[in-house]
Amino acid sequence: MYTYAMTRVRGLLFLLTSLFVLGVGYAVIQIAKGYRFDTKTLTFRPSGLFVVTSSPDGAQVLVNGKLESATNATISLPPDRYEIELKKEGFLTWKKTITIKKEEVTKIDVSLFPAAPSLSALTFAGAVGPVLSEDGTKIAYGVPISEKADEEKVGIWVMELGDLPIGFSRDPRRVASVDPTDLSWAWSPDSRELLVRSSQGFSVLDVNSPTPPTALAPITSLALSETLKDWQEESDKKYMEKFEKLPKTLRDLLKNQKVEFSPDKNKVFYTAKAEFLIPEGLAISLPGSSTQNEERAVKSGNTYVYDLKEDKNFLVFSGELAGAKSLFEEASESAAQGSQKTRSVRVSDNLKIGKSDSPNTLISWFPTSNHLILTESGKILIQDYDGTNPQTVYAGPYTAPFAIPLPNTSRLLILTNLGAGGEVVGNLYAVSLR
Repeated sequence: MYTYAMTRVRGLLFLLTSLFVLGVGYAVIQIAKGYRFDTKTLTFRPSGLFVVTSSPDGAQVLVNGKLESATNATISLPPDRYEIELKKEGFLTWKKTITIKKEEVTKIDVSLFPAAPSLSALTFAGAVGPVLSEDGTKIAYGVPISEKADEEKVGIWVMELGDLPIGFSRDPRRVASVDPTDLSWAWSPDSRELLVRSSQGFSVLDVNSPTPPTALAPITSLALSETLKDWQEESDKKYMEKFEKLPKTLRDLLKNQKVEFSPDKNKVFYTAKAEFLIPEGLAISLPGSSTQNEERAVKSGNTYVYDLKEDKNFLVFSGELAGAKSLFEEASESAAQGSQKTRSVRVSDNLKIGKSDSPNTLISWFPTSNHLILTESGKILIQDYDGTNPQTVYAGPYTAPFAIPLPNTSRLLILTNLGAGGEVVGNLYAVSLR
């Protein structure tokens, strides 16, 4: 009788232990899938996980106006649409509406920008015509003759923007000791040379030459034509290496569009020249991908960003953007005519995009690849790549649309005379973004 009772007790304990293990295992699995236990209904309700990080971290996370946590954090939310806000003292408030789906992790990584950024001068003798190199690591600008610039300052200068090895100087270096007032320039595809235009014709300037030239020697029309051909082939090769990574259907749709790839090459923005429809399923959409509204019915004249990884197409700007004939186009026309004679153009004209009554909004990628820079008269905005959350990071006088971010995203370079008047030569300033 005792043995029978002990056997029953052991069987009962085994059954209870098994049920407990199964129950705990079930609960762990449900929690891992995003479900949470509802004490009111005594059941597991579906939910999703919301992971939010920020730079800098420590920002308040508000969900539908209620403080939930601080970055960096993981928040469990029932499936629904939510108004998300990130707030941190001294920084602009970030806002976005997101959709939480059951059993999915929605992750956002937010860059916060200062509400009152500092402004620091990088040049003091004046600067004109800053142009960003093709690799985004340096700019070329001119220092014209003025009361602020002595003979040792006048010329064409190159400033490094990227991180340099220890022991290398970050100071700008003069690459040509010529008055840049009546010159214009553009970078070669390899960012090692400058195509310089003067009233005498076109010249090619080696920016790594140890001895800056005191005069620019125009090259012949034949040499110009051959140089431009080589540069165009190199530029086309680099472009096609990136363009070929697009889905074939999208390549066919965008073959006549001007496509600008993000630094990480996972997104492109383009201004549509015609109406077309981007079909679904060009790429496998991953769980937790963007839940922002997209527009696959493309309209002519609008600017969009297509995300290659998530197969999403977002409207980022509606309206006409700035545009102008490039220096390369003018050089090609000059070479084709077999003549080096060209009109005298002041370097400041190189910054006047279009006519005075034309739009001057320009769009470019921010180094994060998750943001776009929109430059307008009197202000500079940075917005998320999906067209949401535009934030004014600078408001004031500057030479639009020149605004160049440093590769490490810490600062934004602008050209301004701080409202001193049109006759006063401006300087390069750094707008702090951290």
